[in-house]
Amino acid sequence: MAEKRQESGFTITDRRLFTEDGELRQEVREEPETPKAAPPVVASAQAVPVIGEEGAGPEVPPLPTAAEQKAQADAYRKSSDALDSRVELSGHSAKEFEMTFERFMASLYMTAMMQLGLMHQQGEQPHMDIIGARQTIDTLALLAEKTKGNLTSTEENFLQNSLYEVRMAYVEVTNALSRPPQPGAATGTTGR
Repeated sequence: MAEKRQESGFTITDRRLFTEDGELRQEVREEPETPKAAPPVVASAQAVPVIGEEGAGPEVPPLPTAAEQKAQADAYRKSSDALDSRVELSGHSAKEFEMTFERFMASLYMTAMMQLGLMHQQGEQPHMDIIGARQTIDTLALLAEKTKGNLTSTEENFLQNSLYEVRMAYVEVTNALSRPPQPGAATGTTGR
């Protein structure tokens, strides 16, 4: 039975850098290493998919080439080195600002506490974002799950303690919000 092949209107381009044998592909050797310009954005009513339509979904831009990724990484490193030099000239150590796993966890911990309204910037009123706090706590839990067996004991303890504290704070805040107001609590009187 013969199959009919329809013209689809699109072209498949093999962008892999290496052959099956691990050799650099000939097309890649000949490709110039200059970053490509972004394609022009064309706005049209048909180009924007409506959520819920069949085949609709976010368009994903193409991945950057290896040369583009390397150029970006080099530019980032150069910019970071320049900033580190300025920090050192100001009398501080650039090491103070390096991101570590503990600093990342502490950032998420502080974010969750601020979202729960338990911490706030000096001079500002606390703001509560229960949904944001829940997402931040879930992010900590996700990191705990995904990094299991890959952390030092110090990192593991820090993560588990942070997760425990923010979960307990979340439970306390959500329980307090769901409790009916106590008589006299709104006026600040003790009922004497």
